[in-house]
Amino acid sequence: MATLLSRLLAAGAFALAAAAVCAPAAAAPEKHPKAEKVLKAKAKQASKAKKATAAAAAAAVAATAYGADVVDEPDVTDTVVTEYACELGNKITIYTNEQDNAHIALRWKKRLHRLSRVGTTTGAQRFENPHWGLIWIGIPAKGMLLDSKLNRQLANECRNPEQAAPIVAAMPAEKNG
Repeated sequence: MATLLSRLLAAGAFALAAAAVCAPAAAAPEKHPKAEKVLKAKAKQASKAKKATAAAAAAAVAATAYGADVVDEPDVTDTVVTEYACELGNKITIYTNEQDNAHIALRWKKRLHRLSRVGTTTGAQRFENPHWGLIWIGIPAKGMLLDSKLNRQLANECRNPEQAAPIVAAMPAEKNG
């Protein structure tokens, strides 16, 4: 009788354990495929809104850290415009002002950036915008645009029409001797 009782108790415990394991699976509601798509789309929109808010907050912080003149687009009225054609079909436009040699405005990928002059020992013209990470280096033969945040070149072999013109060297005069 004791073995029969122990067998019944063991069977009852097994039945309870099986019911506990099966209960959550049976209680899980079925998910409709369209409902999942709607929930994913709402989550994606919320994520985009959160990123936009974070970007606006970052721009406000950057404006206070760097100054609004570095972050905001500069005014290009009364400037001299120089177009540069770069390799891989890239285009850069530089706006200079005769009264302000310490800054330039640079148009890159449909956005206008204000860059400040940085002194060099080589005589190259170097302009930087620390907020956007842009660096423009101009030498007599060409110019290049760098991204200091991603550590890569954005545009190289940039030449204005004057720099792109072929150089004609004068032939040395023959000596009659």
